[in-house]
Amino acid sequence: MRLIVRTFAACALAAGCAAPVQNLPQFPHPLVIGHRGGATGYLPDHTLENYARGIDLGADFVEPDLVSTRDGHLIARHEPNIVATTNVKDLPQFADRKRKATIGGVEEEGFFACDFTLAEIRTLRAIQPLADRDQRFNGQYAIPTLEEIIALVQRKSREKDRPIGIYPETKHPSWHRAIGLPLEERLLDALERAGWNHRGAPVFIQSFEAQNLKALRKRTPLPLIRLIEPRAARLTPADLDDIRTYADGIGPFKARVDAALVEEAHRRGLLVHPYTFRNEAKYVAPAYKGDPMSEYLAFFAMGVDGVFSDFADTAVAARLKYASCRQQNSC
Repeated sequence: MRLIVRTFAACALAAGCAAPVQNLPQFPHPLVIGHRGGATGYLPDHTLENYARGIDLGADFVEPDLVSTRDGHLIARHEPNIVATTNVKDLPQFADRKRKATIGGVEEEGFFACDFTLAEIRTLRAIQPLADRDQRFNGQYAIPTLEEIIALVQRKSREKDRPIGIYPETKHPSWHRAIGLPLEERLLDALERAGWNHRGAPVFIQSFEAQNLKALRKRTPLPLIRLIEPRAARLTPADLDDIRTYADGIGPFKARVDAALVEEAHRRGLLVHPYTFRNEAKYVAPAYKGDPMSEYLAFFAMGVDGVFSDFADTAVAARLKYASCRQQNSC
């Protein structure tokens, strides 16, 4: 018998699922969101090669973290400081760009995307920031722009004949605005040009900053997700009531998620997309004894609406396994 994975539409009718926030194409439920690409356990973060492989591994959405260049182009890097994710520190022509900056109240030293033009960024190459992951691809892949990512995703969607979306995060938007490089306008302009700034487009926008999302709420009908810091206190019903006034869902650190939180969020129509799921045993919660499959299955049983994963293939396999056990009433 062919296995059917629940869609958003079906999930809306089932107990414990949040109502769909938009008239999206029929994505599977729960979503597999390719964290920094979806093949991040295999390839350097935020590269076209990572996004393409993440999609090949089954990701429904891929996540570009967005920062700005000096000349106002949005590129995909995990942070404005690109010292850990590119080879910039090895290039003598940029040695004088090293400096300190305070971002989010924390002073850090390195090389910042806002000090480079897009032409200069194009001379850099991505590297794997985690020392215990495969380093063989360091220096091979370019740093993509948002427009290049959108074009790739739209092309892959046509090739695979299935809906694929993007899930961009505005990184430190208040800091970017303070230095004269606001992210929001450029993000919405790029989505508008791509035909994706409307309710029903395969796009979520996420941010850790409430004010950023409140401003976006006035300018776009796209669903917005409030990210929750890993060290934040547990969200209360009052917190969720407040978030519901400007966002369509929450993106909490997975260790802060339990069935009660999912139920409270769903009661308010909020989606729950926890982060970040990884295969390495040290990143799996102790309760699951190093087994990422068990961890996924537990979160799916809680009723989460999607997961951010570095290994989209494992997340997809877990989703299929969960759907199968539900059919057999063995979950």
